[in-house]
Amino acid sequence: MVRKKPKSRFECFIQPSFTSTPAVQQIREYAFTDGRTTLQTAYLSLEATLESEPSSSGSLCVPHTIQDQPNYDDWDEVPPCYDPPDILPDKHKEHPARTHCRCGNDGPKYRCRDCFGMEMSCQYCVVNQHRCSLLHIIEEWNGSFFQRIKLKTLGLHIQLGHTPSDRCYNPRPSKGDDFVVININGIHEIVLDFCGCETAQVRYKQLLRARWYPATTTDPQTGATFNVLEHFHLLLYESKISAYKFFHGLARRTDNSGLSPIRDRYSAFMRIVHEWRHLRQLRHGGRGHDPGGIAETKAGELAVMCPVCPHPGKNLPSGWENSPPGTRWLYALFITIDVNFRLKRKAVSSDKMDPGFNAGWAYFVEEKAYKAYLSERANERQDRSTCVSHNAVNMADTKSSRGLAATGIGTVDCARHEFKLLNGVGDLQKGERYLNMDYLVFSTLVGFTVTMLNISYDIACQWSKKLWNRMDCMPTRLHIPHDNILVRYFVPKFHIAAHVAACQVNFSWNLTKWVGRTDGEVPERGWTNANRVASSTKEMGPGTRRNTLDDHFGDWNWKKTTTLGHTLKCKMEEAVKWEREHRAALYDLEATVLPTLLEEWGLEVQLWEEDNAHPNPFESKVAPITQAVVRSQLAELEAKELQEGINHSLNVNVSPSVLISGGIELEDINKQREAITRYQQLYMPIISTLRSSADTSSSAALKPQDFPLYLPLALSYFDQCHRRLMEYEWELQWAQAHDALHELHSHLRLRSHMYKFKDKHLRGQAASTHAQNLIASVEAKKDAAADKYKCARQALESLSSRVDKVAWEEKLRPLRHEDVRPMGDFAGGHTQGTGTISWIWLVSDGDTTSHSENERVQDCVRIEWCKARACAARWSEEVELLAEEMR
Repeated sequence: MVRKKPKSRFECFIQPSFTSTPAVQQIREYAFTDGRTTLQTAYLSLEATLESEPSSSGSLCVPHTIQDQPNYDDWDEVPPCYDPPDILPDKHKEHPARTHCRCGNDGPKYRCRDCFGMEMSCQYCVVNQHRCSLLHIIEEWNGSFFQRIKLKTLGLHIQLGHTPSDRCYNPRPSKGDDFVVININGIHEIVLDFCGCETAQVRYKQLLRARWYPATTTDPQTGATFNVLEHFHLLLYESKISAYKFFHGLARRTDNSGLSPIRDRYSAFMRIVHEWRHLRQLRHGGRGHDPGGIAETKAGELAVMCPVCPHPGKNLPSGWENSPPGTRWLYALFITIDVNFRLKRKAVSSDKMDPGFNAGWAYFVEEKAYKAYLSERANERQDRSTCVSHNAVNMADTKSSRGLAATGIGTVDCARHEFKLLNGVGDLQKGERYLNMDYLVFSTLVGFTVTMLNISYDIACQWSKKLWNRMDCMPTRLHIPHDNILVRYFVPKFHIAAHVAACQVNFSWNLTKWVGRTDGEVPERGWTNANRVASSTKEMGPGTRRNTLDDHFGDWNWKKTTTLGHTLKCKMEEAVKWEREHRAALYDLEATVLPTLLEEWGLEVQLWEEDNAHPNPFESKVAPITQAVVRSQLAELEAKELQEGINHSLNVNVSPSVLISGGIELEDINKQREAITRYQQLYMPIISTLRSSADTSSSAALKPQDFPLYLPLALSYFDQCHRRLMEYEWELQWAQAHDALHELHSHLRLRSHMYKFKDKHLRGQAASTHAQNLIASVEAKKDAAADKYKCARQALESLSSRVDKVAWEEKLRPLRHEDVRPMGDFAGGHTQGTGTISWIWLVSDGDTTSHSENERVQDCVRIEWCKARACAARWSEEVELLAEEMR
């Protein structure tokens, strides 16, 4: 037996404002019976209420159920579009006394969810009110809840070609009298009539005049409103949502229960979106005003150009090309080159099936000419890298392209303002080949007229070699008059640390004049925006993918254009502040240096800046210590002693220095064992005794790696070893320690470069595993160099007391694990502002035998002054460059 809950009752008095009826009393009662809550409502006149007596049941009114609260234990009874009354109150509850529409008809049971107020209306009124609001969502009260109903079902006919107040005397219904419109609030089925009058436009133009985009030009049955296309376009730019997810989101908004079938118009919507984007590009490029029409569009004409890059006749002063070099650099073009292996494309479709709309009109190069050029020279092999082993160079022809039509894209960007440049984007078929990048660079440069060109590329030290010879082999239309252009090459600041020391000076943005504070890392910042569409574009056909990326690159350039004023203002404020600080720091440093030295150093810097063939002022003039140098010095010393009649050699073929050098080499490679031990017995007789005792104590034959060499430091009887031999070994071990540090530097730079290359370009288990194996081999070489240094230092520590060497520990410190790190890494959570460089990068290997301590200190001060001068000069140039860009 179900226990009934007591009824609750409340009373309120209302006075309707739209009638002259007397005040009435509203009575509501709630009862819980059989698992359901029933609302009972009655309206009685005030006079009748005061005169009446309560019924025997205690109820003041006859039950009148307006809305039942369902029992949620019985899910089958819940309507699919049910709105809980506590969350979305029904119109009947708000105006329960209204039983007539405003027009006087009975049964106002329709409401519009898009109109303001959600007033209840009859069928005639709701259709008449929506003759200009054709795509609103209408709901009908069915006695239990509101359910969605189409305006088509209510009898609304939409007529094109005339204003809503005019009548068409020759209406032509759409094919099958069935038309679907995709709007921002859902997918609608409507009854649509086209105009068939003599002056009527063709059907697709009638739809366009109504701001509906047709899916086809022949008997269209599907359209999308301009509002939904504009909304999707902006949403695509900002969130990179796919058309699939967006369309199915609209389908769920139309009916989220899954009980009513939704017309599948996804393919039509995709076609509309592609055409819409292309027409928007043409419109923004002003192609509608060209008498020649779209066919006369030139290469790159639809690209959003960088407004700050030099454009003669637009933003350059008259006579700029005749300005002196001290001013002409302000009108230089800065470009940077990079590739992105994430924006790949699978081998689906073809150019014949999906040619695309653009033919080199925006950022991608014209595909037919590009592929024809590549096919003609497909068998060419490019030179290997002479710098650090750049995989971008050495593996350009071997990168796996299985299942891919494009392994990525190459781009040419404005290095100052992060704009994609016209005709500077193209697909890569293998790796980062010169063949591809040359074509993209010269396709971009033919659109500019400049007298000074600065090119940034992470492998510029290799790519710049024979560049003009390669240009001569390209189509004539891509040739530029390079004899009249000052071209300079740079490596981006973040990438340059992975290059050898010579490249870090000759291709540095920081040390070259007339470049300001340009860093060359612009593409890396732009990839964060483009990479979010990689999962969508890799499944597209070739033409659709090019159009999509062109569209996104155009939006990227447009956003940069709209924020350019604020960006330049912030850069100028920062440049003025840092220029003042670095200039003051340079003055403080110059106050400690003799004026004659400053004049001499300044002349050296100026000569090098004018011509890199002059000695580099940023390199040390003190010769580094190497084993080869020490061996040569010892050989010269022995030759000089022989001339003076002093001969320490006990064999005409092997001198003491040769003996020790051979022993050190034997420690590394364990070769030539018997030859060295035979001569050892001449110079160190104690060796025979030690080896005899070792042979008698061990009957098993020693392995080569276990054979004791008995160099001077390993002898327990130092008195039995000549002091001269120990001095020779000291010098050679000292040189070996420096050699080990140099090897450590090289391996650390290479490892850093390989990690960056792997993170940037490689995806998938196979590629990552291969890269990890290469990195592991470099790691092993790095560990070997560290062990080599530790052994050399241990030898120095053992010999120092016997050869009277002091204070050497301050220079060659014990090598800890945390010391072995690249120059840009900081241990213990420190950053560049708080951390310090590892001491292994600060070891001065100057030749103390040929330079005094004062000369070595002066050489360090000179290099520091050159760097401080260059830093202050770059900030000063940045202020001038920004002022010209803001002009």
